[in-house]
Amino acid sequence: MRSKTQFTGTLKVSLLCLGFLVLFVLIFRSTISSFNSSSSSSRGEQQQPTTTAVVECPSLPLTPTCSKAPPSLANAVIHYATTNITPQQTLQEISVSARVLQKKSPCNFLVFGLGHDSLMWTSLNYGGRTVFLEEDKAWIEQVQQKIPGLESYHVAYDTKVHQADDLMKNGMEEDECKKVSDPRLSKCSLAHKGFPREVYEIEWDVIMVDAPTGYFEGAPGRMSAIYTAGLIARNKEQGDTDVFVHDVDRKVEDTFSKAFLCQGYLREQQGRIRHFTIPSHRTRLGRPFCPS
Repeated sequence: MRSKTQFTGTLKVSLLCLGFLVLFVLIFRSTISSFNSSSSSSRGEQQQPTTTAVVECPSLPLTPTCSKAPPSLANAVIHYATTNITPQQTLQEISVSARVLQKKSPCNFLVFGLGHDSLMWTSLNYGGRTVFLEEDKAWIEQVQQKIPGLESYHVAYDTKVHQADDLMKNGMEEDECKKVSDPRLSKCSLAHKGFPREVYEIEWDVIMVDAPTGYFEGAPGRMSAIYTAGLIARNKEQGDTDVFVHDVDRKVEDTFSKAFLCQGYLREQQGRIRHFTIPSHRTRLGRPFCPS
């Protein structure tokens, strides 16, 4: 057996060794920790961490959105869906002017005549100004009762269809009829001076001549309407005016449109309608009444 003194000495040596071991471990861990901290700090100075922005996709609306149909379009759909009366022009003829309105609308649109197609013209020029000139005051009142939103004016004509040949002769021979000016100041016998002032003062982009009545000798005929439409277009401050004449299968509409809207300005004919594009004559002085 070992003596008590020998066991006590051995225990002290063991405890001393254990103490040194613990101290060594603590020193070693402290050194490693210090090294790691210094290394991390050094890396932080050399390169800053980058962050990536997250772009969120826009969320879809919880409920679908919609827009209301324009009042003129809604009224037109209801009107033509509930009547057996169709417009005076055929689909092919309407398509000619509809293509122009599609490009120019909203615009200023002057229409000679108030009829079953008037609501359609207003709808095709949604957002623009569409004005109708009508010779029959009773017809205006009847249409306004059904479609009160149309802008229409009563006009009177002092010509008759049986005067067409004489008026054509005067228009071709009178020098005043080849001068471009405000129709109210023109000395040409074909110039109509009795329209509402809006007709003369507004810069019209599109003009449709589908009135006055012209299918019998005692009717007013469209002689002055065609001539004045051409004069208004030429007297425009700038830009072109698209002028349409309907019923060109009749003598007056045929001859007067060719003579005073000019074959050189003719762009298209479809059925009974002709399309002319007339430039402003005020932007280029000396321009001939009709192109050669």
